[in-house]
Amino acid sequence: MGEQPIFSTRAHVFQIDPNTKKNWVPTSKHAVTVSYFYDSTRNVYRIISLDGSKAIINSTITPNMTFTKTSQKFGQWADSRANTVYGLGFSSEHHLSKFAEKFQEFKEAARLAKEKSQEKMELTSTPSQESAGGDLQSPLTPESINGTDDERTPDVTQNSEPRAEPTQNALPFSHSSAISKHWEAELATLKGNNAKLTAALLESTANVKQWKQQLAAYQEEAERLHKRVTELECVSSQANAVHTHKAELSQTVQELEETLKVKEEEIERLKQEIDNARELQEQRDSLTQKLQEVEIRNKDLEGQLSDLEQRLEKSQNEQEAFRSNLKTLLEILDGKIFELTELRDNLAKLLECS
Repeated sequence: MGEQPIFSTRAHVFQIDPNTKKNWVPTSKHAVTVSYFYDSTRNVYRIISLDGSKAIINSTITPNMTFTKTSQKFGQWADSRANTVYGLGFSSEHHLSKFAEKFQEFKEAARLAKEKSQEKMELTSTPSQESAGGDLQSPLTPESINGTDDERTPDVTQNSEPRAEPTQNALPFSHSSAISKHWEAELATLKGNNAKLTAALLESTANVKQWKQQLAAYQEEAERLHKRVTELECVSSQANAVHTHKAELSQTVQELEETLKVKEEEIERLKQEIDNARELQEQRDSLTQKLQEVEIRNKDLEGQLSDLEQRLEKSQNEQEAFRSNLKTLLEILDGKIFELTELRDNLAKLLECS
């Protein structure tokens, strides 16, 4: 099945500043997808996050890792393999708690998988090491090359005994010559065996060197294949992440299209409002012109009103003067009438007296 995403969420990604080891450095400009991946072939859990085509998180979960909540919406963990500390900022406390629960769950699963793999390695490595040790010991021990101490001792003692006591146990010459030939034959046989064992030792040494070279070549090939597998796993995980990112981009494009449609409708509405505003502007200009004309007429009427006020004031002044003159005439007339009345009364009295 390969490596598959098993849980995903969105968060802002940070890394600790490698210089200060205190400040956080943002590695994503906005919230990105952070996913847990599980490799069923190797029983490995990883946290992967991509910002575009760049992998900003590629952390393998190990049993000694710890995810720490430093606030209601922020958590962090240290990755010794990557030699850094990752930090995640979530949109809510619920998302942070869910991510922390998954981290603890997958950490425990990674611990159990590691224990099982160690047990399998111990069961498979113990018999192979014993058999390998037995095979390597037999051609290289000194006893196999020159014989054991028990095998070499009789040769020395038997050769030295006739020389140590030649007079006490003297043997006939023919018997001594037969013994010498026998030991010469034994010595030649031992020399031949020694030469064969030396050749076998040299051949074994050459084979060991060849096996070491082959082992080194196999180790280099295994390391290269391991790197290749790691690259392919990374590419596979990146492909899955790219697929997820593509789905997110498709959803984002759909949302942008809907937003664009809304914006186009809003633009049409704004165009209509602009047309209405132009009409209102024309009406405003027309009213402004009419207002200017009314102001001019108002000024003319104000001038006429001022003139009429002056004329009214002049007329009032004339009326006041006329009233004053009329009042004076009325007073004079009253005096004259009074005088005429007195004259009439006097004349009437005179007529009565006469």
